[in-house]
Amino acid sequence: MTKRGEEIQRQVLAVLRQSSTPLSAYDLLDHLWDSHPKIAAPTVYRALAALTGRGSIHRLESLNAYMACQCGSHPHDSILSICGDCGSVGEQVSPDVLEILSGLAQASGFTPDRHVIEVHGVCGICTGGAGAA
Repeated sequence: MTKRGEEIQRQVLAVLRQSSTPLSAYDLLDHLWDSHPKIAAPTVYRALAALTGRGSIHRLESLNAYMACQCGSHPHDSILSICGDCGSVGEQVSPDVLEILSGLAQASGFTPDRHVIEVHGVCGICTGGAGAA
C-alpha cells in the first residue's frame, strides 16, 4: 500500500471515530476535501474496503454508511442497534446468536460466510430510559 493510501485510511478512521452517527462514503469525501482537494470517491472506497477488511470499521448495509468498530479493531460479526431518532448506533457481539443463525442457515443447506444483523428502533436515551443504542 502506498504511503498516501495509509494516510487516507488513518484520516477516514479518525473521522469515523469522531462522528456520533454513521457516515456515507460521500460524507467522508466532504471531510477529506480540505486536506486532500483532489481526492476522488474511488480513493475513499478503497480506504473503506481496507478498513472493513481489517475489522476497524463496519458497513451498515441498510444505511449505506460506515462506523468505527466499537469493540476494538478485529474481524468479527456484530449486532448493530440503529436509533431511528438520533441516528446513534450501538454495537454488540454475541457469538451464541451468530452460531444459532449459522446453524439455521446450514440446516437448509446454506453456508454463511458472514452475518449482517441490524436492528432498527429507538435507543434508551431517546425513549428517556437508561442506556443508549
